[in-house]
Amino acid sequence: MHDIEPYYHWLDLYSAAEDPQSPFFGREYSEFTFNNRIYNYYIHPQWDDFGSNTLYLKILYADYADGYAILELIGEWNDAISNDIETLKRNIIEPLLDAGIRKFILLCGNVLNFHGSDDCYYEEWREEVEENFGWICLLETLEHVWPEMEDTDLHFHMHLGPSFNHLNWRRMSPAALVAAVEQLIQRKPKGVYY
Repeated sequence: MHDIEPYYHWLDLYSAAEDPQSPFFGREYSEFTFNNRIYNYYIHPQWDDFGSNTLYLKILYADYADGYAILELIGEWNDAISNDIETLKRNIIEPLLDAGIRKFILLCGNVLNFHGSDDCYYEEWREEVEENFGWICLLETLEHVWPEMEDTDLHFHMHLGPSFNHLNWRRMSPAALVAAVEQLIQRKPKGVYY
């Protein structure tokens, strides 16, 4: 786990630690001190702690003029025990919403498990972005994870599932990735998220 770094090829374009509107503005990182853990496994020090014991993230890119943010997650997303969605919503999403972000891409290739509870915070988040023509999309959700998300009815609030798991996003610029996601969303019938 300690070898898995957040995607770093956009660092010349954006750094959350240097963005005054980011919840992680001013954060300093070490390449050598491993403090954060998922269970008994240390994770790379470049991942950001936002208050969950099992889920960490990195804001890879935020464009306030065009209103989108791309976040990468790692760990276990656990709403059943630790209510990770409330922590994510209050500590990360709401400051980004306040700064004008309305389109959210969450890269979930390193989300190893999902344990759902209810969908209230997801519904609240969807309503807040939809009233400003925004959306939430999960990419690269692992094959065993997105059905767990579906069981909690997340597909009513976020775009996720097989249709959104095959973009080769690492070869795209942030703007190209958002455009590709929007094309996939526009192909779906209204109200269908997967």
